[in-house]
Amino acid sequence: MRTLLLALLGTAVSLAACAQSNSPATAARPGAEAAKVAAPMLASTLKVAPGSAAERARNAILKVNPQVQIDQITTSELPGFQEAIIGGQVVYVSDDGRYLLQGAAYDIDHKRNLAEATLATLRHKLMATMPVSQRIVFAPPNPKYTITVFTDVECGYCRKLHSQIADYNRQGIAVEYVAFPRMGLGSDDYRKMVAVWCAADPRRALTDAKNDRPVPYRNCKNPVATQYALGQRMGLTGTPMILAADGTQLGGYVPPEQLRQALDKLATGSTPAVSTAANGV
Repeated sequence: MRTLLLALLGTAVSLAACAQSNSPATAARPGAEAAKVAAPMLASTLKVAPGSAAERARNAILKVNPQVQIDQITTSELPGFQEAIIGGQVVYVSDDGRYLLQGAAYDIDHKRNLAEATLATLRHKLMATMPVSQRIVFAPPNPKYTITVFTDVECGYCRKLHSQIADYNRQGIAVEYVAFPRMGLGSDDYRKMVAVWCAADPRRALTDAKNDRPVPYRNCKNPVATQYALGQRMGLTGTPMILAADGTQLGGYVPPEQLRQALDKLATGSTPAVSTAANGV
């Protein structure tokens, strides 16, 4: 159990180190230097009430790994436990700080994955830190719904989704792309995505890149590494990752009509089924 927890918490540390600030120098010095520039943004600033169950949970987690970033601690619907988010993963810590559980808790009566509901709340908060001006948007006039899609220029399902962008728009869905170079910072994949976000016409550049047409490399102030790190903090496990406006994950690749149905269902207060289609990561 301790080995499993150390692996989990160690992963959270490495993921949290991958973001960048919006610095022009970051695109010029990808990889480790980008992570170094971004590190201050991800410093853990979580505050909890002294003597509370949340403080005991935080101290228990830091006892396992004192350098881990804890994004959130809240009282769990699971009686006697606090719920913590670490690097996009949910863990449960007993109120006395003695026990730590890893995995999803499922509310049988309400058919809800408690971990997913908690992650949705965090995703909604983190999504608000990514301005629309830093996204690549394909939208119909007066869209019914807007989704955020973490995308990569190389993965097959990202390309399939983008090849149907007009169909998503016809379903009344606006698609706002954010970057997740799945090969990591400093990779050729990362450089391609920087080139797309820095292009004079990012929409055209993204389409070109996803169709293996060359996009001239350009260096500029860009959000690619920051969005990459935010994706990891949101629990991204593969690209594409589709998020509704409230942070609910709607799956990897979902066909246009099925996505519209899922969004309609979500709008009524029901929990849509998450797509199990293979992802690119």
